[in-house]
Amino acid sequence: MLTILSVVRHLNSTDASVPFALRFVRLGILILLFTLAISAQIPTPKSVLGFHPTDDRTIADWTQITNYFQKLDAASGKVLVKEIGKTTLGKPLIVAFISSPENIKNLDKYKQINQKLANPRLVKDRAELENLIKNGKTIVAISCSIHSTEIVASQMSMNLAYELATATDNNTKEILNNVILLLIPSANPDGIDIVADWYRKTLGTKSEGTSPPELYHYYAGHDDNRDWFMLNLKETQAITKLFWREWFPEIVYDIHQQGQMASRFVIPPFFDPPNPRVAPSILREVGLIGYKMAADLQAENIAGVATNSTYDTWWHGGFRSAPYYHNSIGILSEAASADLMSPVTITKEQLQKTRGARGLASLLEPATNFPDVWEGGAWRPADIARIEMIASRALLEMAAKFRERYLRNFYELSKANLEPKTDEPQAFVIYAGQPNAEIVSRFLEILMWQGIEVQQMTRELEAASARNQTDFHEIPLGSFLVFVNQTQKNNVLSLFEKQVYPERLNAKGEAEVPYDVAGWTLPLQMGIDYDAVWRIKDSAKYQNTLKPVENINQARQVLNLQPNKEPFAKLPNPLKTNPKIGLYKGFTGSMDEGWTRFVLDAFQIPFQSVSDKDFRTNNLNFDAIILPADSENSIVKGLSAERYAEEFTGGITEQGVANLKKFVENGGKLICFDDSCEMIIKRFNLPMKNALNGLKRSEFYNPGSVVKLEVDTKNPLARGLKEETPAYFTNSSAFEITDKNKVKTVARYAVKNSLLSGWTLGEKHMNGKTALAETNYSKGKIILFGFRPQHRGQSFGTFPFIFNALEK
Repeated sequence: MLTILSVVRHLNSTDASVPFALRFVRLGILILLFTLAISAQIPTPKSVLGFHPTDDRTIADWTQITNYFQKLDAASGKVLVKEIGKTTLGKPLIVAFISSPENIKNLDKYKQINQKLANPRLVKDRAELENLIKNGKTIVAISCSIHSTEIVASQMSMNLAYELATATDNNTKEILNNVILLLIPSANPDGIDIVADWYRKTLGTKSEGTSPPELYHYYAGHDDNRDWFMLNLKETQAITKLFWREWFPEIVYDIHQQGQMASRFVIPPFFDPPNPRVAPSILREVGLIGYKMAADLQAENIAGVATNSTYDTWWHGGFRSAPYYHNSIGILSEAASADLMSPVTITKEQLQKTRGARGLASLLEPATNFPDVWEGGAWRPADIARIEMIASRALLEMAAKFRERYLRNFYELSKANLEPKTDEPQAFVIYAGQPNAEIVSRFLEILMWQGIEVQQMTRELEAASARNQTDFHEIPLGSFLVFVNQTQKNNVLSLFEKQVYPERLNAKGEAEVPYDVAGWTLPLQMGIDYDAVWRIKDSAKYQNTLKPVENINQARQVLNLQPNKEPFAKLPNPLKTNPKIGLYKGFTGSMDEGWTRFVLDAFQIPFQSVSDKDFRTNNLNFDAIILPADSENSIVKGLSAERYAEEFTGGITEQGVANLKKFVENGGKLICFDDSCEMIIKRFNLPMKNALNGLKRSEFYNPGSVVKLEVDTKNPLARGLKEETPAYFTNSSAFEITDKNKVKTVARYAVKNSLLSGWTLGEKHMNGKTALAETNYSKGKIILFGFRPQHRGQSFGTFPFIFNALEK
C-alpha cells in the first residue's frame, strides 16, 4: 500500500516540463492505481478462508462465512451486514446489504420509500408517487442454500459479494446505484454447519459427498422451505419480518440445486399450472428474468439450461412462491448437484437412461425450452457456482436497468388489490366463542406477521356468507374480520380459500405430479371456525365499529388469554397425565420425525428420542412409542453400509422389531403415523390393510390435500374433536378393516365429498375407508393414523388426536 501511494505522489507531480499528453496518461494511471489501492484493502474470500470458495473439496462453515462478511463490511462502504435474528440452534442469521456507498448511508430512507410503494394508502397523490419512483431503488433479495446439502450457493455468496464490492465496470456501477441487494448467505445456517462438519469428517472415506445422517434443519430438514405461510421456524419468522414488514423486496431469488441426473440448470418460466391468485403480470416478469438468465448463460456457452420444466407456480409456502402473494417477483433456480463439494462425472449413457422431468422429455434431445444439450462429463462445484453467478448478475442487471418499471408495477399491484371485485368475498370472519383460543391466537399471529391486516369487532354485525345469499346472520361480538381488499389480497385469498387443483393427466391417463402439494387452506388445517363474508348489512354504518388489531396481545385480550412476552411463544402442555414418551429417531433424516419433535416441543410435552441401538438392545422403557411416517425399509434396514460407517447403518433390525412386539405385548402403547403403519400391520399380523396399495396413478392420486374425516366423538381418542374434522392427506393410507371386533375405527374419510381443498383423483377409493384405527394387542395397544396428524407442523386441527393418543 505504501509503495502504491509513493508511486501516486510521483505521478501526480506538476512539473511544467512534462508534456500535457504525458500528464494526461499520468492521470489515468493515477486513477487506476488509486482504484487498485482501494481494492487492495477489501479482502478476497481466499485471503480470509485460506482457500477459494467453490474449489473442489473445500467448504466454509457458518462461522467462516459470517467472519468473511463482517470483514467485507469493515473494508467496504458498499456492504453493510446486519443480524436479523437467531436460528433454531442460536446461530446468527445475517443479511448483507450491498449497494453504492451513498445508498448504504441512506438505507432507512429507501426502506421508507419502499414501504410506501407497498401500501398505496400511504401515498397522498400522483406527484408523491412519481417522486417515490424517481428516488426509490429496486429492492432485491437473493437467498442461498436454504437446503444446506445444496451447499454451493452459500460458498458462492462470498464471491458474489466480493465482486460487487470491488468491480468497477459500468454494469456493476448501474447495479449498485439502482439496486439495494439483500444477500442472505444461507437461510439455514444450522444446516450449513451440519453439512460442513460431516463433509470434513468424511473426506477421503466412502462417505465423502453423502448427506449427513441427520436432518439438516433441527426440526424440518428439507421442509424448512415449506414454512413460508406457517412461520413455525425461527429462520422463517426472521426473514418474513425482514421481507413483509420492513423491506418489501420487488424481486426475491431463491438459489437451489437439484439431482445430478437432470438438466444442468432450471430457471423460469415455470411449468403449468399457475395459481389463479398469482397476478398474470408477475408471471410475465418471472419469465422475463428467467429468459435474461438463459440468454446470458447461452452467451457464455453453458449447455444444459432448461426453462418451462419441472417446477410450477401453483403452490404457496416456499421461499420463492410466497412472494407471489405479496405482489413480488419470485425466482427459483435449480442447478445439478455435485457430491456436496466433491466433483462427479456424469456419462452420456447415464443421461440417456434418465427419465425426463415435466416439460423435459429427454436430457439428450434439444427442444425450444432446452435448446443446448449437455452430453455429460466432469461436473464440479465451480461449474455450479459459475452458473449461479451469471444468473445472479443477470437478475441484478434487470433490476437496475428497469428500476422504475419494477417500482411502478409493485405499487400498481398493491393498489389494484384495494379495489373490490364481484367474484371475491368482502371479508373472512374468525368467529368468537370457538374452543382452542390459543390456536385462534396463533392463527391470527401468523396472519399479522405476514402483513395481513386483521380487524377486531367492537359490536355485532349482520352478514351474508354466500355469494348470492339475501339472508343475513349475526356475527357475534369478539369475532375478527380479515377484509379481502387490502394490499395483501392475494395472500388472504390463497390462505382462506379452498384450492381447486386442475386435474392434469399425462398421455397414459396417469395423474401428473405437481411440484408440491395441491391444497393448503390454513384455517381448515388449523381447525379454525371461519366463514366467508360476501356482504355486510349496512356496512358503511359499521365501519367505525371495527378496530385494527395492532399486535397479537390485543387479540389475546379479546380471546381472554394472558399476554405473550415474545412472538410465537410456546403453547401449554395439553396432557392431563405424564406419560413417558419415546419417539423413534433413526439416521435416515426423517422430516416427519422432526415435525413430530416440533409439535411436542411447541406444546412443551416431554419426550425422549429412541435410537436404532435402543430398539436393538430393548432399551424401551416407555409408556408410549411413536413411529413417524417412515417406510419399513427405512426403519428396519436404515442407511446402507455401502456408503456409511457401521455406526449409522442397519436400522432397528429384525431384533428391534421383535423387541417392539414385546414392548406392546407387555402393555406398551405404539402410535404409528402414515407410512410406518404398513410395517406394523404386516409384522403384527393385524386384520386390516391399506386399500390404496397397488392402485395405479391413473386410478388414485392425492399429492397433498385437506380432506374431511367423519369422527366417532364418543371414542376417547377423539375427545375435543368435531364429528366432521379436516385432516391432511399426502399420498397417505386408507384402511379396510377385516375384523371389526378386533380393530376399531375412530375416524374415517367421509363417505362422499371427502376432498375439502386440493386434488384427489379416484376419490371413491378412499371414501368411507378408515383413517384412524386402534386395536388391543395382548396387554398393549396400537394406534394407527392413516394420515399425518402433524403434517409439517401445520395441521393444528388434528393435533388433539395425538395428544389423546399419548394420554395414559
